[in-house]
Amino acid sequence: MDKSFWEFMGAGGGAMWVVFGFSVIAFAVAIERAIAQWDFVARARSLSDTVRRCLGRGAIEEARSACERSPSPIADVFLVGYERLGRTTPEHVATAVHRERLRVNQDLRSRLWVLGTAGATAPFVGLFGTVVGIILAMRDMDPDKTVKLGEIAPPISAALIVTAAGIFVAVGAVIVFNYFSQRAARIAIELKLLTDEFLELLLDQPVDSQPSRKKREAADSDDKAEKPEPKKTETKRTKGDDDGDREAA
Repeated sequence: MDKSFWEFMGAGGGAMWVVFGFSVIAFAVAIERAIAQWDFVARARSLSDTVRRCLGRGAIEEARSACERSPSPIADVFLVGYERLGRTTPEHVATAVHRERLRVNQDLRSRLWVLGTAGATAPFVGLFGTVVGIILAMRDMDPDKTVKLGEIAPPISAALIVTAAGIFVAVGAVIVFNYFSQRAARIAIELKLLTDEFLELLLDQPVDSQPSRKKREAADSDDKAEKPEPKKTETKRTKGDDDGDREAA
């Protein structure tokens, strides 16, 4: 049993080990992406509903606290808006929020290139192993003797298995790659819709309800109260002064 397994894995000059490595890596990435994208939209919508209710009644700090407690990645997008609110213009707030949203979209597509690489490379590795296996089988034949089909069939069939395994791994990797890529695209659209709705509610908040703006206005008023106004000194010239200058001359 053990001997046949090692002989099977050694088919194609060791190419089977490479194909097996591709399968393990692709499976690990698929599990990791499934965990990362699992229930992503549901968590994002739940947080968005909470934030929308809080902003609807002007409770900005309560909405921010909900984002700080939430494990959803969209919470990082919303927190950027709270950090910029009252410190810069609304256009800059929207730009910063969308920039963070793009970063989250990039994280959703991370490590998908591994699946694409496995899907594109595994068939060629399998074909390479088949060619090597056939070359090794032909090399062991005696040219002076008549070769029977039963003698060459086992090594050639073992070499062809490498190609079959490479195609099998490639098909699975491509299917998983397309699935998670399509899912990431749908999540990206949902994130954009939720982010646009958040910005509309956040930027429509009254100026007085923005904590950062109130603190800045209070600090400015304190500075003006502490700074004394400079006294203006005016010099008035009278008609007598001009006459005195002329008489002295």
